[in-house]
Amino acid sequence: MRVRKIEGEYLATARDVPEAVTNGKTRDETIQAMSDALGAALAGYALAGQDVPLPSPAKRGERMVLVVPLVAAKLALRSAMRDEGVGNADLARRLAVSEGAARRLVDPDHASRIDGVVAALAVLGRAW
Repeated sequence: MRVRKIEGEYLATARDVPEAVTNGKTRDETIQAMSDALGAALAGYALAGQDVPLPSPAKRGERMVLVVPLVAAKLALRSAMRDEGVGNADLARRLAVSEGAARRLVDPDHASRIDGVVAALAVLGRAW
């Protein structure tokens, strides 16, 4: 992520995820907002069935920004399901939960408990 001051405000962009752009009044506010912007952009990739890009090393003048752990776990789960050819119904059977519960585990906008997402990753053979 790169932060630049433009016309009295800070603008943050992400080289690996060009859709993630945010701004703020302070540098710290802008960096915090970028975590949310990255999560939203990456969730959009996942929902569209696109690969979620891995972060490349930061270049001079850039810094790494973490995505909220729950969103990162849900993105990892979506990726694992796609790699294994597992749909919501199959995940639900493996977890012994309803299909709706499985669907909520991969919904980036749903406030799932992270332990449920981690359990889903485990049944797919992915330690997290």
